[in-house]
Amino acid sequence: MPIAVLRSVHVHPVKSVAGYAPGEAVVEPWGLAGDRRWMVIDAAGRAVTQRQQARLALAAAEPLADGGIRLSAPGREPLTVAAPEPVSAIVVELFGEKLEAVPVGAASDVWFTAYLGVPVRLVHLDDPAHRRPVDPDYALPGETVSFADGFPLLVTSVASLDALNSLIAQGDHPDEGPLPMNRFRPNLVVDGTPPWDEDGWQRIQVGEVRFRVAKPCGRCVVTTTDQLTAERGKEPLRTLARHRRFGDRLVFGQNLVPEHTGTVRAGDPVRILGRRA
Repeated sequence: MPIAVLRSVHVHPVKSVAGYAPGEAVVEPWGLAGDRRWMVIDAAGRAVTQRQQARLALAAAEPLADGGIRLSAPGREPLTVAAPEPVSAIVVELFGEKLEAVPVGAASDVWFTAYLGVPVRLVHLDDPAHRRPVDPDYALPGETVSFADGFPLLVTSVASLDALNSLIAQGDHPDEGPLPMNRFRPNLVVDGTPPWDEDGWQRIQVGEVRFRVAKPCGRCVVTTTDQLTAERGKEPLRTLARHRRFGDRLVFGQNLVPEHTGTVRAGDPVRILGRRA
């Protein structure tokens, strides 16, 4: 019998920009279809995320049937952007890692530059099958990832968020809670498991798709950013530091690598296929 169900599916077309929650999504080898295939970079080619620009949280990207996206943000007219032809790749940098991506064009660069107030560009990951390998310490040969932080998917659980919010309520900044799940920007949200049960998962199956649980997800300042206002606080990092510190990482959620392709749907059963010893 399944012990849990998939509560929701989340896709973020542009890294660090608000995403959307479809009822289902195709799982590709490098992540959910359309997830984090676009990214904002600075004049030096380095990734710009909510770590540097909290206001990215207030922008949104809607996927279009032709592979493009429709951008929107406070104070800006919406902009429809087509996926560029993969003919002029440039070198970009994501967390110190160099890889190639394709510039999208002047219109999107002007749009994001005007919104953020600093010179930036928008790039597209044209070939996720070959551009960026998963960390070899946790990957099998040939496994790749999109512009996600490090792994194809991130899973979190409702029970663990409830437990974290209970800890926040007992801490120094109870007024900052309860926090919503969007602070953690997951792809899959699971319901029906005990709090922190995901710490012990080794392999899981969501509907028809099996995943390897690669490693816990270390959290950063993005989680302190209110995704509806772009204001920063102290939580959840202060509480994670007290209760969820694993070595030098503050942990919430688990990183996943798909074992094959398929489709996941909200309401799918979730089965734990293996646990860590």
